[in-house]
Amino acid sequence: MDRRMFVQVAGGGFIVSAAIASAGCAQHMPAVAIESWRGPGQEADLRRWIIGYAILAPHSHNLQSWIVDLRTPNEIVLCCDLTRLLPETDPFSRQIMMSHGTFLELLDLAARERGLRADISLFPEGVFGSSALDQRPVARIRLVPDPSVIRDPLFAQILNRRTNRSVYDSAKRVPSEAWQAMSESVKPNSLRIGFVGLDQPDALHRHRSIAAEAWRIELSTARVVMETYKVLRVGGAEIAQHRDGLFVLDRFPVVMSKLGLFNRGKPPAPSDYATTSQIKDFNTKLDSTPGFLWMVTDGNDRVTQVNAGRAYVRVQLAATAAGIALQPLSQALQEYPEQAKPYADIRSLLNVSHPDGTVQMWARAGFAPPVGPAPRRGVDAQLLKG
Repeated sequence: MDRRMFVQVAGGGFIVSAAIASAGCAQHMPAVAIESWRGPGQEADLRRWIIGYAILAPHSHNLQSWIVDLRTPNEIVLCCDLTRLLPETDPFSRQIMMSHGTFLELLDLAARERGLRADISLFPEGVFGSSALDQRPVARIRLVPDPSVIRDPLFAQILNRRTNRSVYDSAKRVPSEAWQAMSESVKPNSLRIGFVGLDQPDALHRHRSIAAEAWRIELSTARVVMETYKVLRVGGAEIAQHRDGLFVLDRFPVVMSKLGLFNRGKPPAPSDYATTSQIKDFNTKLDSTPGFLWMVTDGNDRVTQVNAGRAYVRVQLAATAAGIALQPLSQALQEYPEQAKPYADIRSLLNVSHPDGTVQMWARAGFAPPVGPAPRRGVDAQLLKG
């Protein structure tokens, strides 16, 4: 998500705004925070090499809530770090489960690259309920040498994959062959994938309108803003320390933070410039968007959520190969009360009428300037200790 930041001077009412990962930064991304994007090196344990690619998967708020247990030889057990959830924006952890699916898909691609079949058993000790996660594993993966395994060409795009929150080229349509490649990438997954482009201006306008309203609501909901603050890293030192979450490298908020004047303990009011300017900025980005893509499933159980995540990262890798930028638009898909109308509106627009039908992913698509990678905590940080 394009969650730009609010900077409030401690003890006062003057508020300014600063972009996350915007151009013209006064500081650079610390090398230690993005070293994982060079790819894993030589590893005595091949599982660590495979995980070195899996941790490059997209994750909501870049939380990286994956815990990996390697205590059993030739096996990987994936669990969820229950301290890294999003109870305000993702109250039922649907997005968290999708983020575990993205991890599993990149794991599978990496295993194939080394001639291994990844036998993935989801929820081997039972499936989580619909309202909350628990300590049980999300997946158990058995790695088996198999000469019949076929390498997937999407593997080559893992190190290049980015979520691009920039202004897109509004006049350059997404080619039909690119949409087709994205659609083909998820077969034979049973979900429904769709897209809209410049040749459907009325539908495109409706997508933009719903996204804009959902974004306005998110920026105007204090507890949601504060959840974002909790994972905000300001300046190179904080980014290097945490190597996760959302980040700010712009000069003004970095200086204010060093002076102890960046107040992250209080959100701006909906009418403050910090909020209204973010709404205006995001609307500019939406107006530049020449295409939208979505993925719909017939159900919304935990297995479906994980598989939807696997499908989305494949779509993003296929988009990367075609030179197409993607940015998920999660706000209208989130299930907190204030988003009820955009949630209903996007379902109506995409003809999701069955109660169990779910819009698992909605993203803007187009051509944009390249952006750098997001921080990663590294393999060791994801391993179960003890």
